Amino acid sequence: MGCQMNDYDSDYLAQFLVNNGFSPVNTPDNADLILINTCAVRAKPEQKAYSFLGRMSSIKKGNPNLILGMVGCLAQMKGPELLKRFPQLDLVIGPRELGRFQEILEGIDRHSGKIVATDLDLAPPQPAPCKGYFHKRITGHISIMEGCNNFCSYCIVPYVRGREISRPPDEILAEAENLLSEGIKEITLLGQNVNSYLWEGERKKWGFPALLNELSRLNGLLRLRFTTSHPKDLSDDLIHSFHYIKNLCPHIHLPFQAGSNRILKLMKRGYTRERYLELIDKLRKINPAIAITSDVMVGFPGESDKDFELTLGLIRLVEFDSLFSFKYSDRKGTSAEKMDGKIDEIVKASRLNVLQDLQKEITLKRNKALEGRQLEVLVEGSSKRGGQLTGRTASHKVVNFISNNTQIGSLHKVTIKRSFLNSLWGEIVE
Repeated sequence: MGCQMNDYDSDYLAQFLVNNGFSPVNTPDNADLILINTCAVRAKPEQKAYSFLGRMSSIKKGNPNLILGMVGCLAQMKGPELLKRFPQLDLVIGPRELGRFQEILEGIDRHSGKIVATDLDLAPPQPAPCKGYFHKRITGHISIMEGCNNFCSYCIVPYVRGREISRPPDEILAEAENLLSEGIKEITLLGQNVNSYLWEGERKKWGFPALLNELSRLNGLLRLRFTTSHPKDLSDDLIHSFHYIKNLCPHIHLPFQAGSNRILKLMKRGYTRERYLELIDKLRKINPAIAITSDVMVGFPGESDKDFELTLGLIRLVEFDSLFSFKYSDRKGTSAEKMDGKIDEIVKASRLNVLQDLQKEITLKRNKALEGRQLEVLVEGSSKRGGQLTGRTASHKVVNFISNNTQIGSLHKVTIKRSFLNSLWGEIVE
Protein backbone atom coordinates (compact mmCIF):
# COMPACT_ATOMS: atom_id res chain seq x y z
CA MET A 1 0.00 0.00 0.00
CA GLY A 2 1.12 3.58 -0.54
CA CYS A 3 3.88 5.16 -2.61
CA GLN A 4 6.47 3.86 -5.06
CA MET A 5 8.96 3.66 -2.18
CA ASN A 6 6.73 1.02 -0.61
CA ASP A 7 6.70 -0.87 -3.92
CA TYR A 8 10.49 -0.76 -3.86
CA ASP A 9 10.65 -1.94 -0.23
CA SER A 10 8.23 -4.77 -1.01
CA ASP A 11 10.46 -5.88 -3.88
CA TYR A 12 13.44 -5.78 -1.50
CA LEU A 13 11.67 -8.10 0.96
CA ALA A 14 10.36 -10.41 -1.77
CA GLN A 15 13.84 -10.82 -3.29
CA PHE A 16 15.26 -11.64 0.14
CA LEU A 17 12.58 -14.26 0.72
CA VAL A 18 13.01 -15.92 -2.69
CA ASN A 19 16.80 -15.97 -2.17
CA ASN A 20 16.18 -17.77 1.13
CA GLY A 21 13.94 -20.53 -0.15
CA PHE A 22 10.48 -18.98 -0.06
CA SER A 23 8.13 -19.07 -3.05
CA PRO A 24 5.31 -16.61 -3.79
CA VAL A 25 1.70 -17.83 -3.62
CA ASN A 26 -1.38 -16.45 -5.36
CA THR A 27 -3.60 -16.23 -2.29
CA PRO A 28 -2.87 -15.42 1.37
CA ASP A 29 -4.81 -18.52 2.41
CA ASN A 30 -1.88 -20.65 1.18
CA ALA A 31 0.90 -18.54 2.71
CA ASP A 32 3.40 -19.37 5.47
CA LEU A 33 4.32 -15.70 5.75
CA ILE A 34 2.23 -12.59 5.07
CA LEU A 35 3.77 -9.10 5.15
CA ILE A 36 1.56 -6.02 4.79
CA ASN A 37 3.51 -2.95 3.65
CA THR A 38 1.65 0.11 4.88
CA CYS A 39 1.29 3.87 4.38
CA ALA A 40 0.56 6.50 7.04
CA VAL A 41 0.67 9.73 5.05
CA ARG A 42 -3.09 10.28 5.44
CA ALA A 43 -5.98 8.79 7.40
CA LYS A 44 -7.46 6.89 4.43
CA PRO A 45 -4.51 4.53 3.75
CA GLU A 46 -4.16 3.98 7.51
CA GLN A 47 -7.76 2.74 7.73
CA LYS A 48 -7.26 0.63 4.61
CA ALA A 49 -4.26 -1.06 6.26
CA TYR A 50 -6.24 -1.83 9.43
CA SER A 51 -9.05 -3.33 7.37
CA PHE A 52 -6.67 -5.57 5.43
CA LEU A 53 -4.82 -6.59 8.59
CA GLY A 54 -8.14 -7.58 10.12
CA ARG A 55 -8.82 -9.93 7.20
CA MET A 56 -5.33 -11.44 7.41
CA SER A 57 -5.76 -11.92 11.18
CA SER A 58 -8.82 -14.06 10.46
CA ILE A 59 -6.70 -16.29 8.20
CA LYS A 60 -4.11 -16.68 10.96
CA LYS A 61 -6.76 -17.80 13.44
CA GLY A 62 -7.29 -20.83 11.21
CA ASN A 63 -3.53 -21.36 10.75
CA PRO A 64 -1.57 -20.62 13.97
CA ASN A 65 1.75 -21.43 12.25
CA LEU A 66 1.32 -18.56 9.80
CA ILE A 67 3.73 -15.65 10.40
CA LEU A 68 1.89 -12.33 10.06
CA GLY A 69 3.79 -9.04 9.87
CA MET A 70 3.18 -5.38 9.26
CA VAL A 71 5.96 -3.27 7.77
CA GLY A 72 6.26 0.29 6.49
CA CYS A 73 5.27 3.72 7.72
CA LEU A 74 2.18 2.75 9.74
CA ALA A 75 4.23 0.05 11.49
CA GLN A 76 6.82 2.69 12.38
CA MET A 77 4.20 5.17 13.60
CA LYS A 78 2.19 2.78 15.79
CA GLY A 79 4.87 0.27 16.89
CA PRO A 80 3.89 -1.87 19.92
CA GLU A 81 0.38 -0.42 19.87
CA LEU A 82 -0.38 -2.63 16.86
CA LEU A 83 0.36 -5.82 18.83
CA LYS A 84 -2.23 -4.83 21.43
CA ARG A 85 -4.86 -3.99 18.83
CA PHE A 86 -4.13 -7.03 16.62
CA PRO A 87 -2.95 -9.94 18.82
CA GLN A 88 -2.49 -12.17 15.74
CA LEU A 89 0.46 -10.01 14.59
CA ASP A 90 3.96 -11.48 14.99
CA LEU A 91 6.13 -8.73 13.43
CA VAL A 92 6.03 -4.93 13.37
CA ILE A 93 8.90 -3.54 11.27
CA GLY A 94 9.66 0.08 10.36
CA PRO A 95 11.17 1.09 6.99
CA ARG A 96 14.71 1.57 8.34
CA GLU A 97 14.77 -1.95 9.83
CA LEU A 98 14.40 -3.83 6.54
CA GLY A 99 18.14 -4.47 6.36
CA ARG A 100 17.79 -6.54 9.56
CA PHE A 101 14.97 -8.66 8.15
CA GLN A 102 16.94 -11.92 8.21
CA GLU A 103 17.80 -11.45 11.89
CA ILE A 104 14.19 -10.55 12.67
CA LEU A 105 12.80 -13.57 10.81
CA GLU A 106 15.27 -15.91 12.53
CA GLY A 107 14.03 -14.55 15.86
CA ILE A 108 10.50 -15.64 14.98
CA ASP A 109 11.79 -19.07 13.86
CA ARG A 110 13.44 -19.51 17.26
CA HIS A 111 10.07 -18.81 18.89
CA SER A 112 11.51 -15.79 20.69
CA GLY A 113 8.13 -14.10 20.75
CA LYS A 114 6.65 -11.16 18.94
CA ILE A 115 9.05 -8.58 17.52
CA VAL A 116 8.80 -4.82 17.19
CA ALA A 117 11.68 -3.24 15.22
CA THR A 118 11.42 0.53 14.71
CA ASP A 119 14.95 1.98 14.90
CA LEU A 120 15.17 5.08 12.68
CA ASP A 121 18.96 5.49 12.82
CA LEU A 122 19.86 2.66 10.44
CA ALA A 123 21.13 3.21 6.90
CA PRO A 124 19.11 2.07 3.87
CA PRO A 125 19.95 -1.54 2.94
CA GLN A 126 21.60 -2.64 -0.31
CA PRO A 127 19.32 -5.15 -2.11
CA ALA A 128 20.77 -8.58 -2.82
CA PRO A 129 20.04 -9.42 -6.49
CA CYS A 130 17.56 -12.22 -7.04
CA LYS A 131 18.18 -13.70 -10.49
CA GLY A 132 15.10 -13.60 -12.67
CA TYR A 133 12.99 -11.57 -10.23
CA PHE A 134 12.48 -8.67 -12.68
CA HIS A 135 12.59 -10.66 -15.93
CA LYS A 136 8.99 -9.88 -16.96
CA ARG A 137 9.21 -6.19 -16.11
CA ILE A 138 10.09 -3.26 -18.35
CA THR A 139 10.26 -0.54 -15.68
CA GLY A 140 12.04 -0.59 -12.32
CA HIS A 141 12.71 1.59 -9.28
CA ILE A 142 15.84 2.40 -7.28
CA SER A 143 15.75 4.14 -3.90
CA ILE A 144 18.67 6.59 -3.84
CA MET A 145 17.98 8.10 -0.41
CA GLU A 146 15.76 7.65 2.60
CA GLY A 147 14.08 10.09 4.95
CA CYS A 148 13.28 13.78 5.00
CA ASN A 149 14.59 16.82 6.87
CA ASN A 150 11.87 19.30 5.88
CA PHE A 151 9.26 18.79 8.63
CA CYS A 152 6.33 20.32 6.75
CA SER A 153 3.74 21.03 9.42
CA TYR A 154 1.20 18.46 8.13
CA CYS A 155 3.58 15.64 7.21
CA ILE A 156 4.32 12.45 9.13
CA VAL A 157 7.15 11.31 6.79
CA PRO A 158 10.14 12.66 8.81
CA TYR A 159 8.78 10.82 11.87
CA VAL A 160 8.30 7.47 10.12
CA ARG A 161 11.15 7.52 7.56
CA GLY A 162 13.76 9.33 9.67
CA ARG A 163 16.41 11.85 8.66
CA GLU A 164 17.80 12.09 5.15
CA ILE A 165 20.46 9.50 4.31
CA SER A 166 21.82 9.17 0.77
CA ARG A 167 23.08 5.87 -0.61
CA PRO A 168 26.60 5.60 -2.10
CA PRO A 169 26.69 6.16 -5.88
CA ASP A 170 28.51 2.87 -6.53
CA GLU A 171 25.69 0.94 -4.83
CA ILE A 172 23.07 2.77 -6.91
CA LEU A 173 24.99 2.18 -10.17
CA ALA A 174 25.43 -1.51 -9.35
CA GLU A 175 21.72 -1.88 -8.65
CA ALA A 176 20.90 -0.12 -11.93
CA GLU A 177 23.22 -2.44 -13.87
CA ASN A 178 21.51 -5.46 -12.30
CA LEU A 179 18.08 -4.15 -13.32
CA LEU A 180 19.29 -3.60 -16.88
CA SER A 181 20.74 -7.13 -16.99
CA GLU A 182 17.26 -8.42 -16.06
CA GLY A 183 15.67 -6.64 -19.01
CA ILE A 184 14.55 -3.38 -17.38
CA LYS A 185 14.51 -0.51 -19.89
CA GLU A 186 13.30 2.40 -17.75
CA ILE A 187 14.47 3.26 -14.21
CA THR A 188 12.80 5.66 -11.79
CA LEU A 189 14.96 7.03 -8.96
CA LEU A 190 13.08 7.34 -5.68
CA GLY A 191 13.42 9.41 -2.54
CA GLN A 192 11.26 11.45 -0.21
CA ASN A 193 13.12 14.41 -1.72
CA VAL A 194 15.44 13.21 -4.50
CA ASN A 195 16.90 16.63 -5.23
CA SER A 196 18.40 16.65 -1.72
CA TYR A 197 20.59 13.69 -2.68
CA LEU A 198 24.18 14.28 -1.55
CA TRP A 199 27.10 11.89 -1.23
CA GLU A 200 30.53 13.09 -0.19
CA GLY A 201 33.16 10.56 -1.18
CA GLU A 202 36.91 10.70 -0.66
CA ARG A 203 37.60 12.21 -4.09
CA LYS A 204 34.26 13.51 -5.32
CA LYS A 205 31.11 15.17 -4.03
CA TRP A 206 27.98 13.84 -5.69
CA GLY A 207 24.84 15.95 -6.03
CA PHE A 208 21.68 14.73 -7.70
CA PRO A 209 22.44 16.13 -11.21
CA ALA A 210 25.83 14.37 -11.18
CA LEU A 211 24.19 11.07 -10.23
CA LEU A 212 21.61 11.47 -13.01
CA ASN A 213 24.34 12.15 -15.53
CA GLU A 214 26.34 9.07 -14.52
CA LEU A 215 23.31 6.77 -14.61
CA SER A 216 22.20 8.09 -17.99
CA ARG A 217 25.35 6.66 -19.60
CA LEU A 218 24.60 3.03 -18.70
CA ASN A 219 24.24 0.75 -21.71
CA GLY A 220 20.67 -0.39 -22.32
CA LEU A 221 18.97 2.34 -20.30
CA LEU A 222 16.31 3.78 -22.61
CA ARG A 223 14.65 6.07 -20.08
CA LEU A 224 15.45 7.65 -16.73
CA ARG A 225 12.94 9.26 -14.35
CA PHE A 226 12.85 10.48 -10.75
CA THR A 227 10.35 11.34 -8.04
CA THR A 228 9.63 13.23 -5.81
CA SER A 229 11.14 16.75 -5.89
CA HIS A 230 10.70 19.56 -3.40
CA PRO A 231 10.34 23.04 -4.96
CA LYS A 232 12.66 24.70 -2.44
CA ASP A 233 15.53 22.40 -3.50
CA LEU A 234 14.99 22.46 -7.28
CA SER A 235 18.31 23.82 -8.53
CA ASP A 236 19.15 25.35 -11.91
CA ASP A 237 21.57 22.47 -12.50
CA LEU A 238 18.75 19.96 -12.11
CA ILE A 239 16.44 22.01 -14.36
CA HIS A 240 19.16 22.12 -17.04
CA SER A 241 19.43 18.31 -16.85
CA PHE A 242 16.15 18.18 -18.79
CA HIS A 243 18.01 19.73 -21.72
CA TYR A 244 21.34 17.93 -21.85
CA ILE A 245 20.53 14.41 -20.54
CA LYS A 246 18.82 12.90 -23.58
CA ASN A 247 17.29 9.81 -21.94
CA LEU A 248 15.96 11.79 -18.93
CA CYS A 249 12.21 11.81 -19.46
CA PRO A 250 10.58 15.26 -19.87
CA HIS A 251 8.38 14.86 -16.80
CA ILE A 252 8.69 16.21 -13.28
CA HIS A 253 6.46 15.67 -10.26
CA LEU A 254 6.71 18.91 -8.27
CA PRO A 255 4.23 19.14 -5.36
CA PHE A 256 2.90 22.64 -4.67
CA GLN A 257 0.29 21.71 -2.00
CA ALA A 258 -1.39 25.17 -1.88
CA GLY A 259 -1.60 28.34 -3.94
CA SER A 260 -1.82 30.75 -1.02
CA ASN A 261 1.36 32.18 0.50
CA ARG A 262 -0.36 32.37 3.89
CA ILE A 263 -1.16 28.66 3.82
CA LEU A 264 2.27 27.74 2.40
CA LYS A 265 3.86 29.53 5.35
CA LEU A 266 1.63 27.66 7.81
CA MET A 267 2.59 24.44 6.03
CA LYS A 268 6.32 25.33 6.42
CA ARG A 269 6.92 24.60 2.76
CA GLY A 270 9.83 27.01 2.38
CA TYR A 271 8.78 28.71 -0.86
CA THR A 272 6.13 31.14 -2.11
CA ARG A 273 3.51 30.96 -4.84
CA GLU A 274 5.66 33.32 -6.91
CA ARG A 275 8.77 31.17 -6.50
CA TYR A 276 6.85 28.05 -7.54
CA LEU A 277 5.57 29.75 -10.69
CA GLU A 278 9.12 30.95 -11.44
CA LEU A 279 10.34 27.34 -11.31
CA ILE A 280 7.58 26.23 -13.68
CA ASP A 281 8.60 28.98 -16.10
CA LYS A 282 12.26 27.88 -15.98
CA LEU A 283 11.33 24.24 -16.60
CA ARG A 284 9.18 25.11 -19.62
CA LYS A 285 11.83 27.38 -21.08
CA ILE A 286 14.43 24.60 -20.84
CA ASN A 287 12.03 22.02 -22.30
CA PRO A 288 8.67 23.29 -23.64
CA ALA A 289 7.38 19.70 -23.94
CA ILE A 290 7.93 18.85 -20.26
CA ALA A 291 4.96 17.32 -18.44
CA ILE A 292 4.39 18.69 -14.95
CA THR A 293 2.39 16.83 -12.32
CA SER A 294 1.88 17.76 -8.70
CA ASP A 295 0.31 17.16 -5.29
CA VAL A 296 -2.25 19.55 -3.81
CA MET A 297 -4.15 19.57 -0.53
CA VAL A 298 -7.49 21.16 0.35
CA GLY A 299 -8.82 21.99 3.80
CA PHE A 300 -5.56 22.74 5.60
CA PRO A 301 -6.32 24.34 9.02
CA GLY A 302 -7.29 27.98 8.53
CA GLU A 303 -7.80 27.70 4.76
CA SER A 304 -10.31 30.40 3.77
CA ASP A 305 -12.42 30.60 0.60
CA LYS A 306 -9.89 33.17 -0.68
CA ASP A 307 -6.97 30.79 0.01
CA PHE A 308 -8.78 28.04 -1.88
CA GLU A 309 -9.43 30.36 -4.82
CA LEU A 310 -5.70 31.12 -4.95
CA THR A 311 -5.05 27.39 -5.24
CA LEU A 312 -7.54 27.10 -8.10
CA GLY A 313 -5.91 30.13 -9.72
CA LEU A 314 -2.47 28.52 -9.61
CA ILE A 315 -3.87 25.36 -11.20
CA ARG A 316 -5.36 27.45 -14.03
CA LEU A 317 -2.05 29.26 -14.54
CA VAL A 318 0.17 26.16 -14.62
CA GLU A 319 -2.21 23.74 -16.34
CA PHE A 320 -0.75 20.57 -14.80
CA ASP A 321 -0.86 17.37 -16.83
CA SER A 322 -2.36 15.67 -13.80
CA LEU A 323 -2.74 16.19 -10.06
CA PHE A 324 -2.81 13.99 -6.97
CA SER A 325 -5.36 15.84 -4.85
CA PHE A 326 -6.56 15.02 -1.36
CA LYS A 327 -8.18 16.37 1.79
CA TYR A 328 -6.06 17.39 4.77
CA SER A 329 -6.18 14.93 7.66
CA ASP A 330 -4.51 15.24 11.07
CA ARG A 331 -1.37 13.19 11.55
CA LYS A 332 -0.50 12.61 15.20
CA GLY A 333 2.68 14.36 16.30
CA THR A 334 2.76 16.96 13.52
CA SER A 335 2.46 20.67 14.32
CA ALA A 336 -0.63 21.03 12.09
CA GLU A 337 -2.47 18.54 14.33
CA LYS A 338 -2.44 21.18 17.09
CA MET A 339 -3.50 24.11 14.87
CA ASP A 340 -6.80 25.92 15.28
CA GLY A 341 -9.19 26.58 12.42
CA LYS A 342 -9.88 22.99 11.38
CA ILE A 343 -12.08 22.84 8.28
CA ASP A 344 -15.40 20.99 8.30
CA GLU A 345 -15.33 17.67 6.40
CA ILE A 346 -18.26 18.71 4.20
CA VAL A 347 -16.41 21.88 3.17
CA LYS A 348 -13.24 19.89 2.47
CA ALA A 349 -15.16 17.41 0.31
CA SER A 350 -16.86 20.22 -1.61
CA ARG A 351 -13.55 21.99 -2.30
CA LEU A 352 -11.93 18.75 -3.39
CA ASN A 353 -14.75 18.09 -5.88
CA VAL A 354 -14.43 21.59 -7.36
CA LEU A 355 -10.65 21.25 -7.67
CA GLN A 356 -10.82 17.78 -9.23
CA ASP A 357 -13.45 18.87 -11.75
CA LEU A 358 -11.18 21.78 -12.80
CA GLN A 359 -8.17 19.49 -13.18
CA LYS A 360 -10.17 16.97 -15.24
CA GLU A 361 -10.98 19.74 -17.73
CA ILE A 362 -7.30 20.74 -17.93
CA THR A 363 -6.02 17.15 -18.24
CA LEU A 364 -8.49 16.38 -21.04
CA LYS A 365 -7.57 19.62 -22.81
CA ARG A 366 -3.85 18.83 -22.67
CA ASN A 367 -4.48 15.25 -23.85
CA LYS A 368 -6.67 16.48 -26.75
CA ALA A 369 -3.80 18.71 -27.88
CA LEU A 370 -1.78 15.53 -28.55
CA GLU A 371 -4.22 14.15 -31.15
CA GLY A 372 -2.55 13.82 -34.55
CA ARG A 373 0.96 13.86 -33.12
CA GLN A 374 3.49 11.05 -33.30
CA LEU A 375 4.79 10.16 -29.85
CA GLU A 376 7.47 7.68 -28.85
CA VAL A 377 6.06 4.95 -26.60
CA LEU A 378 7.92 2.42 -24.47
CA VAL A 379 5.88 -0.78 -24.92
CA GLU A 380 5.21 -2.32 -21.50
CA GLY A 381 2.83 -5.20 -22.29
CA SER A 382 -0.77 -6.10 -23.03
CA SER A 383 -3.53 -3.62 -22.31
CA LYS A 384 -6.19 -4.49 -19.72
CA ARG A 385 -8.82 -4.22 -22.47
CA GLY A 386 -7.29 -7.13 -24.38
CA GLY A 387 -6.23 -7.29 -27.98
CA GLN A 388 -4.09 -4.21 -27.55
CA LEU A 389 -0.65 -3.27 -26.28
CA THR A 390 0.04 -0.51 -23.80
CA GLY A 391 2.95 1.71 -22.93
CA ARG A 392 3.87 5.22 -21.82
CA THR A 393 5.19 8.28 -23.54
CA ALA A 394 8.29 9.99 -22.20
CA SER A 395 5.90 12.46 -20.54
CA HIS A 396 4.35 9.48 -18.66
CA LYS A 397 1.02 9.33 -20.51
CA VAL A 398 -0.56 5.90 -21.02
CA VAL A 399 -1.03 4.96 -24.69
CA ASN A 400 -2.99 1.92 -25.92
CA PHE A 401 -2.62 0.70 -29.51
CA ILE A 402 -3.02 -2.34 -31.76
CA SER A 403 0.02 -4.14 -33.16
CA ASN A 404 0.74 -7.74 -34.12
CA ASN A 405 4.52 -7.70 -34.20
CA THR A 406 5.69 -5.07 -31.72
CA GLN A 407 8.29 -6.20 -29.22
CA ILE A 408 7.62 -5.53 -25.54
CA GLY A 409 10.40 -3.39 -24.08
CA SER A 410 11.04 -1.49 -27.30
CA LEU A 411 10.44 2.12 -28.27
CA HIS A 412 7.93 2.79 -31.06
CA LYS A 413 6.31 5.81 -32.65
CA VAL A 414 2.53 5.91 -32.25
CA THR A 415 0.19 8.38 -33.91
CA ILE A 416 -2.36 9.59 -31.35
CA LYS A 417 -5.89 9.25 -32.77
CA ARG A 418 -8.08 9.68 -29.69
CA SER A 419 -7.52 11.07 -26.21
CA PHE A 420 -9.31 10.39 -22.95
CA LEU A 421 -8.96 11.58 -19.38
CA ASN A 422 -6.58 8.85 -18.23
CA SER A 423 -5.11 7.51 -21.46
CA LEU A 424 -4.50 8.00 -25.19
CA TRP A 425 -5.28 5.68 -28.09
CA GLY A 426 -3.24 5.51 -31.26
CA GLU A 427 -1.92 3.61 -34.24
CA ILE A 428 1.63 2.37 -34.44
CA VAL A 429 3.84 3.87 -37.12
CA GLU A 430 5.16 0.74 -38.86
